[in-house]
Amino acid sequence: MRKFFAACLVVALLAGVAFADDDVIKVGVFNCLTGQNAFGGQLELEGTQLAHSLMPEILGKKVELVIVDNKSDKVEAANAVTRLIENDKVNAIIGTYGSSLAMAGGEVAEKAGIPVIGTSCTNPLVTEGKKYYFRVCFIDPFQGAGAATYAFRNLGLKKAATLVDMSNDYSVGLGKFFRDSYKKMGGEIVANLFYQSGDTDFTAQLTELIAKQPDIVFLPAYFAEGAIVLKQAKELGANFRFIGADAMDNPEIVTLGGDAVEGFMHTTFAYDPSMQEMNETAAKFTEEWRKVHPDKDPNVNSALGYDCYVMLKDAIERAGSAEPEKIRDALETTKDLPTVTGITTINATHDAEKEMGIVEIRGGKKTFLGLVKPEV
Repeated sequence: MRKFFAACLVVALLAGVAFADDDVIKVGVFNCLTGQNAFGGQLELEGTQLAHSLMPEILGKKVELVIVDNKSDKVEAANAVTRLIENDKVNAIIGTYGSSLAMAGGEVAEKAGIPVIGTSCTNPLVTEGKKYYFRVCFIDPFQGAGAATYAFRNLGLKKAATLVDMSNDYSVGLGKFFRDSYKKMGGEIVANLFYQSGDTDFTAQLTELIAKQPDIVFLPAYFAEGAIVLKQAKELGANFRFIGADAMDNPEIVTLGGDAVEGFMHTTFAYDPSMQEMNETAAKFTEEWRKVHPDKDPNVNSALGYDCYVMLKDAIERAGSAEPEKIRDALETTKDLPTVTGITTINATHDAEKEMGIVEIRGGKKTFLGLVKPEV
């Protein structure tokens, strides 16, 4: 009889655990919290955490964030997603900063049938042929064309060059999309030069660029290496302008580059705390961010991390369920969703269609110049 009651108690406890699990929505977050891309990954995580703190429940159920560091490494990214799916049994995943990391993790999620929303992974290959991977950011063909359009149309600069990290998919892809768009508009590409991640001396490339005399150089670099390039270009007396992409959107670029980054421009999403006018979602995000992080301004990475949570919440509510397959189906029909980075619609390739902005560093601070419509 005692054994019978003990067995009943175990069953009851197990049932209670199952019920508790059913009453919680688990959202995995895999991002680069250490390694080369840690600064961007940490900002994205903080944006997601802010959204979670403001919206801790969906469909009346508690949302639990399960956070895993992908260490800015492709193998670790795949391992992180595997852990979230197999060990933590998450309903959906948010992440990551870095397209190559997203691609590595995406293969695992695709096989398991778990939906993922990418933060700032802009390479087209992240979602290409994928049923379960989505993203809240625009993609590199759009971004590269945006930089080219602004340089050629808005600034009237007719000769350009590119300086690309040959070991980075993000940088290589953006360089190609810039060149293709620039030439299509009638501009001349006078040089296409390369470096590798980790390089610290760009004298040879910059000397060649000075000899080629472009009006502007497209630099699709990460902020740390980009700052070094800008600093060395100033030291060598280069008089051409630089324009970069979203990976340069980091306040540390001014710390690293000093006055050499003055006048540097880059593409960005339709959000920056310096905007004169912002939508209601962006204003709320900015206000709440400054309450939690009074010592630092938000940037597009933190905004995109926030937007991923908003997009996931919207999908679950429209689906009326946190089942992975139903979340996936709802994500696919996301349309005109108000987010920090503008009105977001998911297209047939699971990419976000949204506006693009341009910022410039003036007086040591980012200044939002306005929106640009890329000629793709």
